[in-house]
Amino acid sequence: MADELILLTFVHSVILSKIRIHYPNSFMLQNQSHDYHAGRPVLNNGQPLDKARNAMIMLHGRGAGAYDILSLSQYLSQERTAFLAPQAANNTWYPNRFIEPVETNEPWLSSALSVIESVLKQVADAGIPAERTLLLGFSQGACLALEFAAQHPQRYGGVFALSGALIENGDQQREYDGSLAGTPVFLGCSDVDFHIPVERVYRSGEVMKALGAEVTQRIYPGMGHTVNEDEIEWVNEAVKAV
Repeated sequence: MADELILLTFVHSVILSKIRIHYPNSFMLQNQSHDYHAGRPVLNNGQPLDKARNAMIMLHGRGAGAYDILSLSQYLSQERTAFLAPQAANNTWYPNRFIEPVETNEPWLSSALSVIESVLKQVADAGIPAERTLLLGFSQGACLALEFAAQHPQRYGGVFALSGALIENGDQQREYDGSLAGTPVFLGCSDVDFHIPVERVYRSGEVMKALGAEVTQRIYPGMGHTVNEDEIEWVNEAVKAV
């Protein structure tokens, strides 16, 4: 069952006419290695990358797709921002829950993290530095955004995890090195989310603080596995501040 459930009503026709689709050079090669997500399309909305001041990489959840997460961009400031949403193979970044032993999610997990690295390079090549690049994800995508930032620490424009937590070593904790150098990190989740144990959210906040992030953590009593207006408002203000 798809875990991409959004409280806000998305009207795709509002933004589909503006969405641009970029196919990496490897798309036609049908990569036969274990790089399962390589060559999948990256959807774009907002400002063209070569004209934008900042960029947001948006990561969808299990069973959803790039169009779904990109729909959030219609609620965010688009005056200076390019939004990029990569597509997972078969709409799933990794097969098992993030709290399962990490080896059960390989090699899909490593491939997913490589996708983020590739899109981040695309953004950097367009002249937008990491400190003006934001990572946002929902559910599986939120776990990926946090994990990538923790494994590749530097100053980012922001990291926004909506109903997600660090993957670490799945069922075991992980030690991270480096500094996020004051990166704003937002963690929003329900206290009763079946997919995301709230204890993992708290743990993620502590880890990100230890890496030097400025962490905002909001736990919403009784909320489902979804995105709410308070989270969107927080993210939008952060986007405008970059």
